[in-house]
Amino acid sequence: MKFHKQGYPTLILTLILSAILIFGAQKFGPNWLYIIAITVSAFLLIVVLQFFRDPFRKKPIIDDKKIYTPADGKVVVIEKTFEAEYLKEECWQVSVFMSPINVHINRNPVSGIVEYLKYHSGKYLVAWHPKSSTENERFTTVYKTAHGKVLIRQIAGALARRIVNDLKEGDNVKQAEEMGFIKFGSRVDIFLPLSANIKVKMNEVVQSPGGLIAEL
Repeated sequence: MKFHKQGYPTLILTLILSAILIFGAQKFGPNWLYIIAITVSAFLLIVVLQFFRDPFRKKPIIDDKKIYTPADGKVVVIEKTFEAEYLKEECWQVSVFMSPINVHINRNPVSGIVEYLKYHSGKYLVAWHPKSSTENERFTTVYKTAHGKVLIRQIAGALARRIVNDLKEGDNVKQAEEMGFIKFGSRVDIFLPLSANIKVKMNEVVQSPGGLIAEL
């Protein structure tokens, strides 16, 4: 089990605050306060370590006709909708909700050329709110593939206030490789051509990489 690089600043801050808390309780407080300080510090450390964990995952065979989930989580939306930001057409939308206990690494759902990247500031509605896809802080990525364009949108939620996207426009990326990270829970929307054959059901739990969302 590895620890993801995005977690080091949070880990260092947690260790510093824990040291201050424990030292203060030991120096100035009664014994019971010292015990509480150790307990709270241990809990915070465990939370940070599990949240930023990077477990070994076997990568799937690259297949340009398959769409793999970009994130761990639960499928909360499967519907036809008009994608107004870039594709400007009706698409299948599949949304995956990432709870705080999920692995929060995001991966490319397809291989192809990164055609469009755009960060949007916004609100912090809960991730399952219908308007979170268009009103929350979010980062849109469009992949140009041999079978059409695929758009994903990393969306911040009520707790998630930090979206990381490591891609650049023009990058030639491979399916299932890491493309970003969302801290402290949120969701990822996937917009697909109407010709796509959706392979997941509502409330199904998917895991990245290799969790099949659809086939083109």
